Amino acid sequence: MASISAVLRKNKKADGTYPLVIRITKDRKTTYISLGHHVALSDWDAKKQRVKKSYPNAPQLNNMIAKRLSEASSKLIELETNNTDTSSQVIGKAFQKAKENTFFRQADLYIARLEKAGNFNRISAEKPRIKRLKEFLNNRDVYFPEIDVTFLKDFKAWLKGTRTITERTAVNHLVVIRSIYNQAITDKLVDPKYYPFGKGGIVIKFPDSKKSGLTPADIIALENAELDEKPNHARNLWLFAFYFGGMRASDVLRLQWSDFEDGRLYYKMGKNEKGGSLKVSPKAEAILAQYRRDNPKHNLVFPDLEKLPDLKDKAAVQEYIKVRIKANNKFMVKAMEGAKVNKQATSHKSRHSFAQMAKGVISASALQEIFRHSDLKTTEGYMGNNFVNEEIDSAMDDVMARLSLTTQK
Repeated sequence: MASISAVLRKNKKADGTYPLVIRITKDRKTTYISLGHHVALSDWDAKKQRVKKSYPNAPQLNNMIAKRLSEASSKLIELETNNTDTSSQVIGKAFQKAKENTFFRQADLYIARLEKAGNFNRISAEKPRIKRLKEFLNNRDVYFPEIDVTFLKDFKAWLKGTRTITERTAVNHLVVIRSIYNQAITDKLVDPKYYPFGKGGIVIKFPDSKKSGLTPADIIALENAELDEKPNHARNLWLFAFYFGGMRASDVLRLQWSDFEDGRLYYKMGKNEKGGSLKVSPKAEAILAQYRRDNPKHNLVFPDLEKLPDLKDKAAVQEYIKVRIKANNKFMVKAMEGAKVNKQATSHKSRHSFAQMAKGVISASALQEIFRHSDLKTTEGYMGNNFVNEEIDSAMDDVMARLSLTTQK
């Protein structure tokens, strides 16, 4: 019968600690599996095979040790049930394979898959969340069974205690953990019995948020404000996005002059690759006129990304887009002050503003086409995706007309 225990190996480190391992012994042959931690002799209870209370985060580490011992025993029983060789080396290799499926190893795979799929927006948002979990764990890796309800509650409390964040932002961190956990279960690397989400565990629930936008009067005030160069540029980007149905800021910054043809803008939304076209309104054309110049770098309409050597590295482009959006949001504060409108107008507010103004003017189906929230119809690909929808054109004109009526009052 094999002997499985948690011990400290005798390989003393310079700081006086010893490697914590699972020791598997059978037929006088021993295999050691590292648990990724080093413990001082004064913090180790050899008889109980656990760290003492004096060790930092002792409950979490002891929980992990108990689970690793249980997993090693389960792996031994599984091998014996299947009449498989149960030498210490075979048991060790089987356990090692399971042990390597740690959270951050799977997180790396998760990010790699997003990159392969071209989901750079999600990568830029979720990488920092994974990094914060690693910070919470003092840069150590963690096994999936360790991520239980208590762990998640502690992490959420730590986030709110160390950073000024909203409830929604804290929940977004849990969503990433859940996605990686689901990936590991789907790949049959983790037993679903450990799953800490859903009924009986952590239920992901986003708090209600007020998605308010600017009123027509606010937008007219913004249009007419006298502004310095940088706030003016930020205002132009915001209004341009609004004029095209709340176009995403990242898509606005990537626009090239070749995207415009015969008075229309043709582009694919970066978030989901949905394509289509929209009519260029006179207000949008007035902004474009301010940026026409000879030989613009990368053929970009707006100069924000001209600093980049090229636009081929999508990950680098997306990272720099985040920098530019943050900077432009900062200058929008000054733009709103210049317009004497006491409201926030971040880049995404253009989308909310358009949606509110469109209510009662644009049909649900037309608005879904403009926002590209649903699957595009096959006719959208007609003539090389140069899809022209008269209902959308008319609806866009109606929204612009509302602005004109507000100006006249």
